[in-house]
Amino acid sequence: MVPFFARDYEQARSLFKITVPDRFNFGFDIIDRHAQDEKKQALVWTDAAGKETREYTFRDISRLSNQAANVLKKIGVKKGDRVFIMLGRVPEWYFLLVACHKLGAVIMPAPVILLASDIEYRIVKGRANVVITNKANYAKVDEAARDVDAPFLRQRILFGGEAQGWHNFDEAMKKASPELSRSDVEPTRASDSFLIYFTSGTTRYPKMVHHVCSYPLGHLRTAVLWHGLTDKDLIWVVSDTGWAKSAWGLYGQWTIGAGLFVHNAEGRFNAKLTLELLTTRGVTAFCGPPTVYRMLVLEDLSRYHYAGVRHFTSAGEPLNPEVIKVWQEATGRTIHEGYGQTESTVLVANYPFMKVKPGSMGKPVPDLTVDILDEDFKPVPTGEVGFICVQANPARPVGIFEGYLEDPDENAKVFQHGWYNTGDKAVKDDEGYFTFVGRGDDIIKASGYRIGPFEVESVIQEHPAVAENAVVASPDPVRGEIIKSFIVLAPGFKASDDLVREIQEFVKARTAPYKYPREIEFMEELPKTVSGKVKRAVLRSREVERKLGKPGLGVQGG
Repeated sequence: MVPFFARDYEQARSLFKITVPDRFNFGFDIIDRHAQDEKKQALVWTDAAGKETREYTFRDISRLSNQAANVLKKIGVKKGDRVFIMLGRVPEWYFLLVACHKLGAVIMPAPVILLASDIEYRIVKGRANVVITNKANYAKVDEAARDVDAPFLRQRILFGGEAQGWHNFDEAMKKASPELSRSDVEPTRASDSFLIYFTSGTTRYPKMVHHVCSYPLGHLRTAVLWHGLTDKDLIWVVSDTGWAKSAWGLYGQWTIGAGLFVHNAEGRFNAKLTLELLTTRGVTAFCGPPTVYRMLVLEDLSRYHYAGVRHFTSAGEPLNPEVIKVWQEATGRTIHEGYGQTESTVLVANYPFMKVKPGSMGKPVPDLTVDILDEDFKPVPTGEVGFICVQANPARPVGIFEGYLEDPDENAKVFQHGWYNTGDKAVKDDEGYFTFVGRGDDIIKASGYRIGPFEVESVIQEHPAVAENAVVASPDPVRGEIIKSFIVLAPGFKASDDLVREIQEFVKARTAPYKYPREIEFMEELPKTVSGKVKRAVLRSREVERKLGKPGLGVQGG
């Protein structure tokens, strides 16, 4: 693919367009097209220790996906069936995904860390017809389905072994034909069902986010504009296969013919191994959530050589400016932040063709209309907080979800007056840059001030004792709410009253006095969603309980 070139943001607005054909199938139209080049690299996979490596071309993915599709066809999987897939970062996940797309089956990806209760909710709510998982997780599926009335669940497919009531996928693959053509399956239109993701569910049960077959094309924004890729790149996007972030590192990248690097990470995050793999395996672009970067900068970054990695990006939640500064000093390259949701592709980002403003998440993607609106869907003045909204009429933009399945009330709430309200808040400056403020329910109102948690977290993050932190509102009889910070300490630091006071004074010296955390609690780890976002709602709920008379859980300051 010829690299997308834009001199500046305005030129990008005039040049970048996404064309959607009436009929579209990601497997046949993208994977099989690239497979015509028998040597074109699609996937470089390494095991948890970073020792075993497997490489796959697009021709390999095409052939293996054909075999997997024939396995699924033989047991009755067809267009429109919902397939719950819970596999880790293994090569099989990728060709099973493509197999489902070729058949027109609707995939429902799930993280492997889900508990049986989570699985039960997703299978029943999503009315899954097929479940695909591995030996490490099948017992949880059996437990989840044991006591529920689920006649719609017809087939269970097991990868990596045998179990009663499960189809042996590995044995079936040995007998399956590697040949599959469009005439062997029902055709898919760009508007047909493609994918169902479950939102993180930080404040309520997860909602079902429905995407259609054109969704991968929307991720051209992600891969081409934000990641700045060509078909010569190898990109590493750190994500569990069950997260929507995984789609952000797959569909757009494979559409243009870029290769994917995948590390089958297990257990606790290993920063040293990540840096070693990043700088020795041919990776040219890297995208990680803020949590990953915050862990990486605790290492001695000077020990590694970053010459081959030309572009760094981050998304999931805002990245603290101090982390960006440390990263740039060590690698010589800045981190380009981007913003989007499970419900969308990238919506706002810092692109390679424009100036990066530290602390800002950038400008709207050039082909969409994204603005800051109030609760009545009216534009707010420059510099004022409002909701990030995407124009959704007269036609739903490619890559924007169709809606929440079986949730008309929520759809009526978020789609109004021709706009989609993301529910996230930001401000826009006079140059058109957006700065994230927080979820609508994250805003802290203390002593009459409205405070976004991220701005406080960013200052706290600059303190050398802080590895991670989250800021929430804590009830207070005088001020209404006060700022409380939950902190995970960096190695070598211990919790103490003196450290609480030191951090408080540190914040007071660097921002408005009313923004300092009046209470601090040290934790081993922060509660997070399966996609790695901090569950501020959980921390807020704990504070409400504590202030009603229940005992505290950590060190506090006044």
